Amino acid sequence: MNPDFTYKPDHESEEISAALYQRSEVLYQIPNTSPNAEGLIECPGIILNEIVVFPRLVSPIFISPGINFSAIKEAHDKSQTVITLIPKNLKTKKEGKGSYLPVAVEAAIGQLINISEGNSSALIQGRRRVEIIDVSFEGPYLRVLAKPVIEPAYADRITKALMRTTRSLFESCIQHDRSLPDEANVFSLNINEPGWLADMVATAISPSLENRKELISILNPKERLTFLNTLLAQELDVLLLEENIQTKVQKEVDKSQREFYLREQIKAIQVELGEGDIWEQEIHNYRKKIKEINLPKEISFVALKEVEKLSNGSSLSPEVGIIRNYLDCILELPWNRFTKDNLLVNHASRILKKNHFGLQKAKERILEYIAVKSLKPEKSKQPILCFIGPPGTGKTSLGKSIAEALGRKFVRISLGGVRDEAEIRGHRRTYIGALPGRVIQTMKRAEIMNPLFMLDEVDKIGTDFRGDPSAALLEVLDPEQNYAFSDHYLEVPFDLSKVMFITTANSTENIPAALLDRMEVIEFPGYIEEEKLEIARRFLIPKQKIENGLSDEDFELESSAIIKIIRDYTFEAGVRNLEREIGRLCRKISRKKSEHKIIPKLITISNMSTILGPSQYFTFEAEREDEVGVGTAVAWTENGGEIMPVEILIFDGKGNMQITGQVGEIMQESAQAALSYLKSRAKDFQIENDVFEKMDIHIHIPEGAIPKDGPSAGVTIATALVSAFTKRKVHKEIGMTGEITLRGKVLQVGGIREKVLAAHRAGLKKVILPKNNMKDLIDIPRKAIKELTIIPVEHIDEILKVALYSK
Repeated sequence: MNPDFTYKPDHESEEISAALYQRSEVLYQIPNTSPNAEGLIECPGIILNEIVVFPRLVSPIFISPGINFSAIKEAHDKSQTVITLIPKNLKTKKEGKGSYLPVAVEAAIGQLINISEGNSSALIQGRRRVEIIDVSFEGPYLRVLAKPVIEPAYADRITKALMRTTRSLFESCIQHDRSLPDEANVFSLNINEPGWLADMVATAISPSLENRKELISILNPKERLTFLNTLLAQELDVLLLEENIQTKVQKEVDKSQREFYLREQIKAIQVELGEGDIWEQEIHNYRKKIKEINLPKEISFVALKEVEKLSNGSSLSPEVGIIRNYLDCILELPWNRFTKDNLLVNHASRILKKNHFGLQKAKERILEYIAVKSLKPEKSKQPILCFIGPPGTGKTSLGKSIAEALGRKFVRISLGGVRDEAEIRGHRRTYIGALPGRVIQTMKRAEIMNPLFMLDEVDKIGTDFRGDPSAALLEVLDPEQNYAFSDHYLEVPFDLSKVMFITTANSTENIPAALLDRMEVIEFPGYIEEEKLEIARRFLIPKQKIENGLSDEDFELESSAIIKIIRDYTFEAGVRNLEREIGRLCRKISRKKSEHKIIPKLITISNMSTILGPSQYFTFEAEREDEVGVGTAVAWTENGGEIMPVEILIFDGKGNMQITGQVGEIMQESAQAALSYLKSRAKDFQIENDVFEKMDIHIHIPEGAIPKDGPSAGVTIATALVSAFTKRKVHKEIGMTGEITLRGKVLQVGGIREKVLAAHRAGLKKVILPKNNMKDLIDIPRKAIKELTIIPVEHIDEILKVALYSK
């Protein structure tokens, strides 16, 4: 049977007060239950788990809804008493007489007071002991049949002696226990009945629950007094022992307080004299922290040496602040804290695939590193990777995904515009306001020794009279040296060998050769149109919809509309501007939605210009007609592949050649090489030698505002020159790339992937490539390879046979 209420006094004095002095007139108006003809009484029963109510004494109880509440309510409504049942075992849930002590107490319940959530409180007053005859469950509560116990009111000589002993022991307990009020002793002196005296004293000293159960079960007052005197004697021994201990403790406390007072006086005097040791506790804390964080032996020695300097110095010394800052810096660094790497290759592969589309080379390198480290976790070196690529190609975001895949913390510093070597290595402590370098500061922020550390814009480091920061990075990024990196501020070795460094740059041109040699370069060539389309579908459009308060049901972008945004509204290798344009489109739709205007559910090419306005960029398309002196080159730019018409015009003159279109020196040299080759083969092409002395040549590359350079337009210029001088038309559906030599050989060039895809996008049918570049076709989508005819060549004559009309 589960208990319905508990009684836990906050303090023993409260129990005494409740038991002896809180009298309620309501309780005395409830008469005892009258016995029947057999001398038995029948009352509602309540179960007491942690409280024992003694006859004539009052106790507070707290009741929650249940069988006890029902019994008390029944007794209260009919002005009846109840019988308090005490379980033999708190864990028992059985009903019946055998589950409870054979002796119980008949009690009267005062008025119920509601507390909260259906709970109530009341005062209960014990009346007399009863012997339980039977316990039954009737309706919502227990019914108890019991026989009242009549205790003798007189006392014989032995009983009187026991009572005197009880009063004496009780008085001694009151003298040594401040929680017992003096009124309790006066109250005990006025009690003449032995049973009542035993019950009153038992309630006052509040023995253990088991002892209280035994006291309530003893019907003979003489035996009850004897057992109580044993408990009183034990309690008095404990009180005397506590008093003795308290006296000793108080003496020690008084001594400590006196010493503390004297120390404070000494400190005050020293402060007045300017010699106050006001940082004594701080020095103690420094020593304690140095031991607790288990610093490396060399570092611990240096730190303790600085603490000694601090303790021996004067409070007025300017060096105190410098030492404090130095110690704080050392103690805040994560000397022995590491995170455990997640070396599951499949997990890393899923993370990288989920967060990024494309970038296969970078992903494969990271998975290779994780695989090697899982097989050889202790001695595998941390890679120093360098992501090279145009802005917006996902270099920084890929670094975050790598950190997520490995389970490492990601930290980043930007090196763009850094010109002071001290930014990397820190300042000497002799300078006012000296600080550690950015590397150490970032490691402090990382709070672990093996984070993923990204050094952004490493190609934009500057150099001036304050030193070369890129030279300071040589030690940071060298696995053979960075296990003992030396910062000018710390002046102790710091281990960076567990850090995975990733640097980013837009190009390798401005990175010093020595620094570049320490890094493994992974190129981010820029996204092709198909990749941008997939990235927009998977990542950019859902992200911008969420950021602009839209849902998937509000609108949908057709693939052709996304391609139009890519071609006509952006011009980049990455996807940063593409995301901006998609965000601009979402904002316009959000405004229409907030104004309750009609929103097109499907965004197509036809309604794109209505939303985003006219196109911002225009790309070249394949020539519509075959023409003389016009060849189509396929070129690579930082923003991807493009087709580039090469126009050549010859007219009467003095044999001069000019090339326009803001071309660089390398392209000018390619034009000179193409012209020299043409002159050397003039007879083969049936061109008279004196023509070159009488005609001027003008080579023009359209979009003159855009700088162009590189050798890959050499074969196109040569083909257009031959076409112009022989009047043979060039096939409009052919694009070409390759470097030409004076002997007419075609050399391999770069950017084949972007060039071929640009030719496919522009509608060309054939692409002429150097034979040595055929290996690069492996990275090109199958669709483009299938729809294009790729023609490998080794000599310009092979190109002329394919690209030019016979006559």
